[in-house]
Amino acid sequence: MIAGGLVSSRHPVLAHIIPIRRCNLSCSYCNEYDNSSKPVLLEQMTWRIDRLGELGTRVITISGGEPLLHPQLDQLIRRIRQKGMMAGLITNGYLLTAQRIEALNDAGLEHMQISIDNVLPDDVSKKSLKVLDQKLQLLAHHAIFQVNINSVLGSMMPNPEDALAVARRAIELGFTTTVGILHDHHGQVQPLGERQREIFEQIMSFGKRSYSRFNGFEHDLARGRPHPWRCRAGSRYLYICEDGLVHYCSQQRGYPGIPLEKYTRERIRQEYFTRKDCAPHCTLQCVQQIALLDNWRDPQTLPAFQPADTLVSLQATSRES
Repeated sequence: MIAGGLVSSRHPVLAHIIPIRRCNLSCSYCNEYDNSSKPVLLEQMTWRIDRLGELGTRVITISGGEPLLHPQLDQLIRRIRQKGMMAGLITNGYLLTAQRIEALNDAGLEHMQISIDNVLPDDVSKKSLKVLDQKLQLLAHHAIFQVNINSVLGSMMPNPEDALAVARRAIELGFTTTVGILHDHHGQVQPLGERQREIFEQIMSFGKRSYSRFNGFEHDLARGRPHPWRCRAGSRYLYICEDGLVHYCSQQRGYPGIPLEKYTRERIRQEYFTRKDCAPHCTLQCVQQIALLDNWRDPQTLPAFQPADTLVSLQATSRES
């Protein structure tokens, strides 16, 4: 994935697709779910996966809502692998069973992430270590794919020590662990307090196996400082919602909001050079990590949130590195 991303900047590296917006939980800080949406039809999802493959995408991560609610999830993962792409899954973990984990193994899943917000469930989040620890033990015993446990720090989380407990349990079970800074409904940062920053730094230092070292941007955000980077959303990273529209990310739905079937390589190249006004305080790990491939090349020179029907000739400003 990294080698292919470095060789050329003219294709997506990571795409998130949403096969169902419905979720079995209702965490108060989340704006990415509802309690009524039906699963996207298998035929539509298969077409979207194939189209992303045609665009040169390297990795597809399935998210939601809660993707384990989709009845053909295993078939979607198989299709991703058949098209030569890596397959990931972001889930709350509640619906995992030994049988379901084995089915994900068979389908070819390569990576799973579960976010755990606290030790005991509260009014903010039900994604607690107490509830999910049994699921984590099942994963440790059955999963042949990589598992990452993400803990969360932020003003809405009243017990920052919980994040440390979650991270330690993840390491104990043999998983990687990361820590995220809770964002608002626009994906923007909420600076951490002194004790939260101490815990953040401790979790970031856990274990050589942890890929949290790729989240160095969070050191700035934890202190409320803007982070200088070049957001490549809409180009190197794509977010495809349940309606099949391409957006910058989960927190910027509506921009550019173009149907995937009309999303061209020219549009990908345009968005590669487009500045995003929300970037300096963005907390979205996946978008930040993908941008590391290109932060050293190609400055962004186009205005933010350019209208969807405006295409700019980039040949004079683009270069391959």
